[in-house]
This record gives sequence, structure tokens and C-alpha cells, in this order.
Amino acid sequence: MDAFPFRRAAGRLRRRPRRARVALGVLVAVGATVATVTTPRPGPPPTVAPAAAPTGYGLGAGERPTPSAGYPTGGPGRFDVAGGRSGVQGHDGPLRRYRVAVEQGSGQDVDAFAAAVDEVLGDPRSWIGSGELRVQRVPEAAKVDFTVFLATPATSERMCAVGGLRTERYTSCRLPGQVIINLARWMEAVPDYGASLETYRAYVVNHEVGHEFGERHQGCPGPGEPAPVMQQQTYGLKGCVANAWPYVDGHRYDGAPTDGV
Repeated sequence: MDAFPFRRAAGRLRRRPRRARVALGVLVAVGATVATVTTPRPGPPPTVAPAAAPTGYGLGAGERPTPSAGYPTGGPGRFDVAGGRSGVQGHDGPLRRYRVAVEQGSGQDVDAFAAAVDEVLGDPRSWIGSGELRVQRVPEAAKVDFTVFLATPATSERMCAVGGLRTERYTSCRLPGQVIINLARWMEAVPDYGASLETYRAYVVNHEVGHEFGERHQGCPGPGEPAPVMQQQTYGLKGCVANAWPYVDGHRYDGAPTDGV
């Protein structure tokens, strides 16, 4: 869920060699004649046996969900897809097209969620900050590289489990072609995050989309330092300060790798 091989001293701002590091997502199949998609229909993504190394990212050992309030914890597993398209964001590089979908009955407006995702991914501090990647949101019928879902805790757990991931209805996850944002985290963030809900939302979108682009988990460089966006900030900052962006002051900000996936 929440690194990539460490390329310099931990936590330093640096410029990265100009190369694209984007992994093409598995296309999410949706009906062309209706504005909904059900959770069993995105392909399905490749199934990963629980004992095998997963291709996505989910809950770490020892994590437990917290009680939720003010939003449903489950839903029908059907999604409304945002219409229209954004402009192309970024200056150069391959174009990655994405779709945005919100679970029906979640109480969240699909266009508002799409606008929030567009704002994050179109920010120069996001992944387009490399200058080697462009992104664009497209409507349901268009060809896409990945879909960003906003799903209730129960539905997100079922979706993530298709890839062998254990989320206990608490975390978000990513499977090939699917970025699955847990509604509970979208609404509440996490305890003791030390930053605004808006910051956590930008973090969770950038983190899970980062996995779609081939990024791996990273660790906190040191007490008081900004947390790399690929740190599992949902599990705690480990002494770092909350940070939602992969590019800080125009430079890629990294930490040391924390897993071998």
C-alpha cells in the first residue's frame, strides 16, 4: 500500500535520471452503455495466492481497523463512473489515462471525487513533477490504463482480496489497473496524522497511484524529516512529518526501501 530502491542518502532532495518508470496498468473493463461498474468486472485483476508475494499493497501485520462514523461501511459493489475528461497534465513522456469511480450508496459525489483526484494528480508536486509522465482522466467508454475507485470498507476489502491482499477494511490498496481508496480513510484519515484531511487525501492518492506507476515502499529518513510519499504513512509516521508529495521543492524526495517487492 504505502518505496523504491534508495538512490542516495536517505531523505535528501535529488534529481533523478530522466527515465520513465511507469508500469502499464491492467485495463479495467466496464460496460460502454451504462455509467456503472461492479467489483467483479474489472478484468478481473490477476489473482495472487495469499501465500505468494502479492502484486499489490495492503494491510501490514498487526494493523487493526478503527470504528467508523458518518458513512456506510458496506455497499452494493456497483460504481458510478465520472463523465467528461480532464486536460492532459504534465509536460512530456507517456500519457497514462485513468478513470474515476465511486461506489453507489457511499454518500460521495462522483464528480467531486473525480475533481479531487484530478487536482492531486495534476499538481506539479505529484508524479508529473518528473517531467517524464503525463496523465489524463477520461470517461467510462474510453480506453484507460487504470481506475481510481472510492469504495466502502467492506467492498474495498473484497476488491483487494482478489489480489491476495489483507486490509481488514482499514487500508487502501492497489492491484494492477486498480487504485482502491478506502472510504473510511478518505473520510477520517488516520489517528495522530498531524496534518489536515486534505493532506492525507493527497497522500493516499499519490501513494496508491505511485504503486500503479511502479513505486515501492520507503521508510522514514529520520526524526523530523518529511515522510516520503511511498512511506506507509497510514501505519504511522515513525518520527517523520506528514508529506503528501513525491516532489518537494522541484526535486524527487525518497527514503530507503523497506521491502523487496
